Amino acid sequence: MNPTQTDTSLFSGPPLFDRLRFVLVETSRAGNVGSVARAMKTMGFSDLVLVAPACQDPLGDPESVAFASGAGDVLAGARIVADISQALEGCNFAAAVSARLREFSPPVWTPRAFAAHAGSQAGLRAAIVFGNERVGLPNAIVERCNVLINIPANPDYSSLNLSQAAQVLAYEARMASGGEAIDTRGVGFHGVAASTTQIDGMYAHLEQALVAVGFLNADAPKKLMPRLKRLFARSGLETEEVNILRGIASAILKDRTPR
Repeated sequence: MNPTQTDTSLFSGPPLFDRLRFVLVETSRAGNVGSVARAMKTMGFSDLVLVAPACQDPLGDPESVAFASGAGDVLAGARIVADISQALEGCNFAAAVSARLREFSPPVWTPRAFAAHAGSQAGLRAAIVFGNERVGLPNAIVERCNVLINIPANPDYSSLNLSQAAQVLAYEARMASGGEAIDTRGVGFHGVAASTTQIDGMYAHLEQALVAVGFLNADAPKKLMPRLKRLFARSGLETEEVNILRGIASAILKDRTPR
């Protein structure tokens, strides 16, 4: 497949969350495996494959389990295979991740370009391939991938931890899949919007109070009330807020009522 072309026949099918695989090649530290699992789950991904891991028991090692934190299900569902061919079974697009550019390299993409491409083609089953923490990916694996992903970073220090790189890719893939909406359930209080009648009554009540305390000259009001109306209009007043303001106005007027 030419990675610069978009097949418009592929825009129906499973979401990217169900067709993007994370492949770790010869990972040295079990903790990094757990950290990648966590990075994946925070962004909604779960397909993890390990190629010939260099660490012992990468899925059950205490360090791996601890670093996975709440992503134990992703870790438990990960598969261990012997070579890259097995890891890419079922995939029709592969992207190698490397900070080191090669002379004989596939096209170099940013994480965002890859995510946009993978997210726009529902028939694409893609794999993101990460190398060993110390030596990265061998040329033989990079050359068999469709693209090479290079994460833009500080040119004087462009070294990312394995899980950090995975987090960047997972985040971009989530954003490309329409996952940018923030879940605000249970955050803050959302009351009923005040009606225009309620708001108009509040303005009249507030104007009386401002006249009573001498802040507003009824004979020369100038632009005070229009400015206050503009201020409150930007706030999106709720019924309870209107009631609070009218309560304040009532208290002001009560204090100035002759006894």
